[in-house]
Amino acid sequence: MDGKPEQVRIIACGMIAREVLDIIERLKLGHLSLTCLPAMYHHHPEKIAPAIDKAICKARSEGYERIFVGYADCGTGGDLDKVCERHGVERIIGPHCFAFFMGMDAFTKLEDRDMTAFYMTDFLARHFDTFLIEPLGLDRHPELRDMYFGNYEKLVFLAQTEDDDLTEKAKAAAERLGLAFERRFTGYGDLSTALLETAS
Repeated sequence: MDGKPEQVRIIACGMIAREVLDIIERLKLGHLSLTCLPAMYHHHPEKIAPAIDKAICKARSEGYERIFVGYADCGTGGDLDKVCERHGVERIIGPHCFAFFMGMDAFTKLEDRDMTAFYMTDFLARHFDTFLIEPLGLDRHPELRDMYFGNYEKLVFLAQTEDDDLTEKAKAAAERLGLAFERRFTGYGDLSTALLETAS
């Protein structure tokens, strides 16, 4: 044995790629390699489990014994868990990325209070127009706002970083959607812990 840690393949959502790479760099987890599925699968959760299945098979064919899935359930209705169980791999605990960024303990405590909250991450603040407004058609049909966001009362910006520019973008998004604004700094939440445990 040369004493080097075993290589680990992380298969994650493109929405959290920046955060995963930052954690890998900060914590010097060079034996973790990242591959991402398209962030747009956020709008098509039925595509996630089949794509993860293929990505795991590809990683195995490349010689990776250890694989970790950088997704929560993310609207797959348990289908992702079935894929993970079949391949003997683990995923991040939680229903969605908003929960693991907040930390599952905090998310569980605030779940009822946040029933009418629309969560926004750094990624969503950064790509508000191209990832939300345009795919939902709100740039062409602003009257659809009530159909998509009528049940929300506030936009909660779950900030992964201390970035004034992103905060201003999140505020502007809340104003555009006609929602109250709240900012909570979360950092990387349970994502850091999950990657550290995977790396050990």
